[in-house]
Amino acid sequence: MSGHSKWSSIKHKKGRMDAQRGKIFTKLIKEITVAARAGGGDPGANPRLRTAVQSAKDANMPADNIERAIKKGTGELPGVKYEEFAYEGYGPNGVAILVETLSDNKNRTTADIRHIFGKYNGRLGEAGCVAWIFEQKGLILVDEEKCDEDTLLSVALEAGADDVKPEDGTFEVVTTPADFEKVRQAIADGGIEYLQAEMTKIPQSLVRLDGSEAQKTLRLVEALEDHDDVQKVHANFDIDESIMETME
Repeated sequence: MSGHSKWSSIKHKKGRMDAQRGKIFTKLIKEITVAARAGGGDPGANPRLRTAVQSAKDANMPADNIERAIKKGTGELPGVKYEEFAYEGYGPNGVAILVETLSDNKNRTTADIRHIFGKYNGRLGEAGCVAWIFEQKGLILVDEEKCDEDTLLSVALEAGADDVKPEDGTFEVVTTPADFEKVRQAIADGGIEYLQAEMTKIPQSLVRLDGSEAQKTLRLVEALEDHDDVQKVHANFDIDESIMETME
């Protein structure tokens, strides 16, 4: 595997979104609530909320759930107040890991994240230790069997995408944050079905892992993602496809 958005691709290939739909819904509801609180309840005027709502629709979340989450964010309905916190650390072999969370109790979340890092052969670092490695980007994954590459290239690049690359059975469409929604909409309007569309952080460099080091790192990242307060995990590792197969 040699792509630049490694963990996003790995997550989709392992089928984790379908296997943990309830947990995914919880994370999406948190994001919708926080986005609505920060920028208002109108998706048309709030880009972060618009992206969160579209992600919820892509995950087949019922419209009533989306509407309630927005109203909790705007204060029309009572709800828990979540705050955003980021944690930075290292996995086996010096892999950089950036963890984004939404929590109603920072002390609890910090203790839990520190414990997970330690349990899975990693260590929590200081603020700023790895964030510089990652760059905010839009990422859209398209199944290569569902779309002709030339067609996708034409649609995505014309809409403003930075890059389109084949990556282990998918095409990865990368955009700037500003152009993400425009490119996503152009792909959808072009009749191209995408597997995943999200704002993410892409590493500028990758650490190649093999054998036990790759398995240890996957277990650490998966354990972090399984925590209820964790929204996203970004990591700069590159592994062989066969490593995932041994962990199924």
